[in-house]
Amino acid sequence: MSSVTELLPLAASNAALMPASLLTLSGGLTLADGPTMLISLWKPIVIFAPFIAWLWVIARVLDKHAARFFLPREMWNVVHLSGGLAAVLLVLLNPMPEILGFVVALLGSVAILASTIIAYVIVTSKDERVPEAHRLNFGKIVMPAALPGAKKAKKSTGAAQSSLTFKGTDKQAVPVPPAETTELEIRVAAEKVLIDAFAARASVVELTPISKDQYGVKQTVDGVDQGAQTLTGSQAVAVIDLFKTVAKQDLTDRRKRQQSDMLIERGEEKAKRIRVTSVGGQRGLQLSLLIDPEGQVRRTPENLGMLDTQFEELKALLADPTGIVLLAGQPRNGRTSTMYTIVKMHDAYTSNVQTVELDVQDSIEGARQNKWDSQSDGPDHATLLRSIIRRDPNVVAVAELVDQATAKEIVRADTSRVRVYVSMRTDSAMSAIQQWVKAVGDPDTASQGLSGVIAQKLYRKLCTNCRLGYPPAPEMLKRLGLPVDKVKQLFKKGGNVMVKDKQVPCPVCNGSGYLQQGAAWEIYRLTAEDRELIKAGDFNALKTELRKRPSPSLQNAAIRRVAEGQTSLEELTRISGGEQQPAKPATAAAAPAKPG
Repeated sequence: MSSVTELLPLAASNAALMPASLLTLSGGLTLADGPTMLISLWKPIVIFAPFIAWLWVIARVLDKHAARFFLPREMWNVVHLSGGLAAVLLVLLNPMPEILGFVVALLGSVAILASTIIAYVIVTSKDERVPEAHRLNFGKIVMPAALPGAKKAKKSTGAAQSSLTFKGTDKQAVPVPPAETTELEIRVAAEKVLIDAFAARASVVELTPISKDQYGVKQTVDGVDQGAQTLTGSQAVAVIDLFKTVAKQDLTDRRKRQQSDMLIERGEEKAKRIRVTSVGGQRGLQLSLLIDPEGQVRRTPENLGMLDTQFEELKALLADPTGIVLLAGQPRNGRTSTMYTIVKMHDAYTSNVQTVELDVQDSIEGARQNKWDSQSDGPDHATLLRSIIRRDPNVVAVAELVDQATAKEIVRADTSRVRVYVSMRTDSAMSAIQQWVKAVGDPDTASQGLSGVIAQKLYRKLCTNCRLGYPPAPEMLKRLGLPVDKVKQLFKKGGNVMVKDKQVPCPVCNGSGYLQQGAAWEIYRLTAEDRELIKAGDFNALKTELRKRPSPSLQNAAIRRVAEGQTSLEELTRISGGEQQPAKPATAAAAPAKPG
């Protein structure tokens, strides 16, 4: 290989053929001046300083922010790397001469790099997974310590303090570890997970691995997942083991799904029951904490949130307690609450009422609740259901249609003498009927005994303390099918209130703009003519026929709630998403259970 010294004369002889912008950068020595220097030393430093700052922001702020709030990290990393590559190419391939080329390369690369950061801030500030207080702005990017919770906890002069009492279901308190010990630090970290969840009104808290040595703490607030904090891998595993210990689970079993309860007390407040579910996965141990499982599924019929015509339809459906009724709803959309409420509307003291459940969320007074465990050596789901039906019950509620064998056992029952409720993972009345036919395998058999279908979706209610009213455009009202002359105002989420001429996060909803959930429904009793259409497989005709009923569709019921100011058009769009295609019967999952 030729040396650099041998190549320099050749380069000098060809210098006349090279563009001036490649030979000199405003004051730098050219090849003609000698072999000692080609460009100025300060210019590469100036050019690449923005790249160093950009990489620091991506690695130390944006990537950690995306991981913390469960945002699509891989997608954003591709966006950032693409911007970085474009900036590098602009610097290397800029054809402009001398000082103009240097300025264009510097300003252009800065603009490209900044655009990826700005795009991240704009998009994530609208993402509901990011709490209001944790949304980024320029100040928080320049000074990441300004992010809530971003500063590392400094060593306090006093010992960490425990503020919660942990108890097993035997009501025996777990002692607080001695001061200034690692065990106390783990106890305080576990308590912080729960305290943050209580403050955010979370219904579920999950600890899941998000990288090799990092866990994310995710909260479900009003049906929407939000990132809360992150823990190191070793700290998270120790916290999980503490919860498992209090709930009296086997610490040595790191793979099998385990579920049990614990109690939490805070001062004079009433003890809260926490359902602890742990399970091993490919990436590590996972934990789910279901807060107040019984309270989450307890509803009175009047508090289900149905429209008056729908509630009358429900009462008419229950007046003839025979046949099969499908209960449709996606996971975490209130199916369990609905099933419990409807079952309780039957008198369990004068009737034989039984349930088949994967997880018993609450007790039903007078009913026999049968739990089926997919990991046990007992009978399969269909066999257990068959043995229950042979005992001549009056009402049977199947909490999950786990397979086709279960559907076939249901249609074999004498539906002229028994009412069977079948809870299904789907999002509308029509898709439930289609999924039911597919599970049974024969439209004729599936249509026999089918008495009704109930479908629901949960929406977030607007916080009445901070919601914002606005006059809707007539064209919008026409698209929604609302009367233009009657609906003068709609509402959208706020999130902030004025305090002393200054906007602050709403203290009622913690700045989210929403508070609690409501349900949109569709309830149909099925006639002999409807069953003939199901038998013929003419679902389009069936859909047209159901639309003629006085009981409104799920979409129309949700629009009614928008007109009443209970929720927003933005939330209506979020929960709508179009009807899904009928899915296969759900299999018994080993993932941590969530309500409804």
